[in-house]
Amino acid sequence: MLSCTVCSRKEAAYTRHYSGEKLCGRCFSKSIEAKVQTTISKYEMLEHDDKIVLAISGGKDSVTLLHILAKFERTFPQASLSAIIVDEGIRGYRDEAMMIAEGNCRRLGVEYRVVSFKSMYGLELDEIVKRIRQKEDGKLTPCSYCGVLRRKAINTAAREEGADKLATAHSLDDETQTMILNIIHGDPLRTARVKPALPVIHPKLVQRVKPLCEVLEREVAFYAYLKKIEFQSIACPYAGTALRSDVRDMLNRMEQKHPGTKYTIFRSMERIRPALEAVTKQEELQECKICGEPTLGEICRSCQMLNELHAF
Repeated sequence: MLSCTVCSRKEAAYTRHYSGEKLCGRCFSKSIEAKVQTTISKYEMLEHDDKIVLAISGGKDSVTLLHILAKFERTFPQASLSAIIVDEGIRGYRDEAMMIAEGNCRRLGVEYRVVSFKSMYGLELDEIVKRIRQKEDGKLTPCSYCGVLRRKAINTAAREEGADKLATAHSLDDETQTMILNIIHGDPLRTARVKPALPVIHPKLVQRVKPLCEVLEREVAFYAYLKKIEFQSIACPYAGTALRSDVRDMLNRMEQKHPGTKYTIFRSMERIRPALEAVTKQEELQECKICGEPTLGEICRSCQMLNELHAF
């Protein structure tokens, strides 16, 4: 029997191969909460009186972050926490996720708001997928549409709620995948914008923060298991169509063979980012002529996508 290397009193339940630690359930859970607190402090993500809105999907990452932030909020009575749940419209998948997300919010006493693709854009994701599969070029995957439309929906809802900060549950895995994808897509300078806490660059964009950005996805899952947090365990039926899925598999194989790989990539990019920012031109955002949301061009990407969808 291996003892916990922190408390020495209990049997170890988890081994961190990248650090050599062997932790009991209690010490593991405390370490995750401490890591999130450290991340929030290091990147100055939150203020004591912030109105925080969390984007929650019902998956393990967002539901776990909901529980952690709700616990932190109790020690900062001037802060407030609420949630936004986006219904993309994926039959046979999204209904369960929404039920789980809403159930966790009610369990914790966190107010929440549901927004849907159908009400905002007139189309569910299933309808969007049906239309894009009728096109012959196949340049964009369902995830491409979902990502753009979901980000817009979340930001719009958070702004309407008067949020000071918009928290998202991007884990270390998500961040490293995005960094690698930027390189694969031939846009390494885009990494300058992949930050734990994004700066405020337009009054209509709520500042985004990522408190889980230094926590491995598998550790998020184990925390949820230990805390008996209910979350949706099945993957989105469209996830396998994205290049991100292949990058995820590659990084997981690397991490298994060389523990600490994901942290090394993340920290390397953190060191490189200042140089990337120095050579990256800060383009001024304007407002979309159709919806009024911030955009680099005259028409934002979401409106471009919707126009194309309605054209066929």
